[in-house]
Amino acid sequence: MRTILLGIFSLILGFSPLNLQAWGPTGHRVIAEIAQRNLNRKANKQVTKLLDNYPMAYWSVWADNIKSDTTDRWTHTHIWHYVNIPGDLQKQEMEQAVNDVKQANVYSEIQLLCDVIKNKNTATDEKREALYFLIHLVGDLHQPMHIGREADLGGNKITVYWFGTPTNIHAVWDSNLINNERYSYTEYTAILNRISSKEKKEIQKGTAMDWLFDTYQITNEIYSSVKNEDKLSYAYPYKYKSTVELQLQRAGLRLAAILNQLF
Repeated sequence: MRTILLGIFSLILGFSPLNLQAWGPTGHRVIAEIAQRNLNRKANKQVTKLLDNYPMAYWSVWADNIKSDTTDRWTHTHIWHYVNIPGDLQKQEMEQAVNDVKQANVYSEIQLLCDVIKNKNTATDEKREALYFLIHLVGDLHQPMHIGREADLGGNKITVYWFGTPTNIHAVWDSNLINNERYSYTEYTAILNRISSKEKKEIQKGTAMDWLFDTYQITNEIYSSVKNEDKLSYAYPYKYKSTVELQLQRAGLRLAAILNQLF
């Protein structure tokens, strides 16, 4: 089982016109590293054991990399990375819209993965695989364009120009904004993890649905501020720098809160 997983992990992602790799490798590794640095002693021991002494950051992009697997074993998981709902809803309306989604999605799967991990009867390999997905999907829950609208596939159909290069607004939020900072994931983690314990506890409050609504509000703002064929350059990363960093902090600290409760 471990040999198969490591082999799949090493696959290189192929090009797809629909960019569904939320935050890209750097963002997901930042989130995982922030989480690991905020685990309590018991949770860190159990997580490290379950991951065979690999750091969480190592497995943080596994759930994206397996999309390149050709056996169709993981095809059903592709829809786990996002949820499409209408825009500009009040919180209660948004909650209803999310609960009305028929297919598996990022919100529903996070709940199920937690159940798998905390179940004492779950086989170790199954629990390990659930942890791989959980590390990744909590990050996806905090990427605004993964809480997007079905009509434009979470912004994939909204063409923009990033410093003159054609792309789409989903890709901008996946990787371009983070890569624009030119930090390694450990450098960015060190910067973003330097907030007070009080601030961290405040971020960790609430439920997964509350956190989803936090992201959804940012999603609505992004949609309202961009249109097809927009030319984005220095002003855009300047405007959204603090938003991106807040979402990375939120995702990492909330993932830590989940794992501290599970273990």
